[in-house]
Amino acid sequence: MGSTAAGSPFTIDNLPYGVISTAGNNSPRCATAYDGDAIELSLLEEDGFFSTVSGLPEGVFNQPNLNLFASSQQAAQAAVRSRLIEFLSGEISQAKKERYFIPLAQVTNHWPMATANFSDFYCSYEHTKNCSDAFGLTIKQNWYCIPSVYNGRTSSLRVSGEPVRRPWGVITGENEQATWSPSKRLDFELEMGVFLSKPLAAGDVLDIKNANEHIFGFVILNDWSARDIQWFEIAPLGPFHSKGFGTSISPWIVTTAALAPAQCPAVIPQDPKPLPHLTWKGEANQATWNIELTAKILRKGKTYDVTTTNLNYLYWTPSQQLTHLTSAGEGLATGDIFGTGTISSDRVNESGEKSGLACLFERVLPKHKLSALEQDGIEYLEDGDEVVMEGWCVNPQSGKWFGFGQCRAEILPALAL
Repeated sequence: MGSTAAGSPFTIDNLPYGVISTAGNNSPRCATAYDGDAIELSLLEEDGFFSTVSGLPEGVFNQPNLNLFASSQQAAQAAVRSRLIEFLSGEISQAKKERYFIPLAQVTNHWPMATANFSDFYCSYEHTKNCSDAFGLTIKQNWYCIPSVYNGRTSSLRVSGEPVRRPWGVITGENEQATWSPSKRLDFELEMGVFLSKPLAAGDVLDIKNANEHIFGFVILNDWSARDIQWFEIAPLGPFHSKGFGTSISPWIVTTAALAPAQCPAVIPQDPKPLPHLTWKGEANQATWNIELTAKILRKGKTYDVTTTNLNYLYWTPSQQLTHLTSAGEGLATGDIFGTGTISSDRVNESGEKSGLACLFERVLPKHKLSALEQDGIEYLEDGDEVVMEGWCVNPQSGKWFGFGQCRAEILPALAL
């Protein structure tokens, strides 16, 4: 068990956390993923495996979410990780495998944390520029001064594998008349989700130098978007139903400890310089994370590669986004999640086509057409389509890749009303 299966995102460098149930035990409980298995942390804890870890709350893994563990002392979390790495690096008896290991194909994944607040950002320069061009607008000056963000709905958060139903909403029909209709322009948005660990009391303001202490880890996030509903409702208060009907995430949270080797400089220069409270105070090569992201559309047995991009292309980094979330004293709660916003980049493929665009809406501009989509007439998502997103990063020391698993969901038809 010391080596991982070829292609598995869940290597020993990773060990992400999630919440699972099984056919034999339908109670949600905490687990980690390694190779092709989920490892029962609650059983390991029950058998005294973590008894030497100081500061770990009792029964921390026999919980229906990861909140208690995520809010525990960072030293305790580090000790748990070290203990797991030691365990998985050695020989494991068949009896232990049978007790603690469950094939991933046999588990049901659950939303991993108790989440009170969800916010979503709009912080990719490429995405913002392209959306502004498509709407015939210019980027507002405040976009360069603060990370743009809106508050979303926790009721529509879903874990990978759960389908998403096409929403009803008000759109502009024939003769520019408002019509209540199922969305005809359903889209995906490739983002990352950031789960929070350490809470912050309401009234307090976060110093950016401490921002990463409040991040438990990252998931892939798809903030589904109904572009025709969005177009109608966006003025004057921004998106509501067009974004509130569904947000999907990959089920395993990759921790900041695992991602430490993937820290890197930001790619996009910030001009003008950020205001003092949003100015990164750490090392320049630790400003963000080098995480490769992809999105595919599966339609009628055919796979379309739509997006290849990277988290480090964001104009505003996750640390700056988190700092902005607290800057008016709103506070933070363990289990809160925010989306980084659509992570588009200016990458091109071997044909010179923009391959870094992280949604379909940006491709309404003729210069952004993708031949693989255009030849089959794909503009927006149809019922039965499935969107599959992945994220990978490399440990520069070992040269080995590890990842987030998949964030995937199928589109169901709108309700018949």
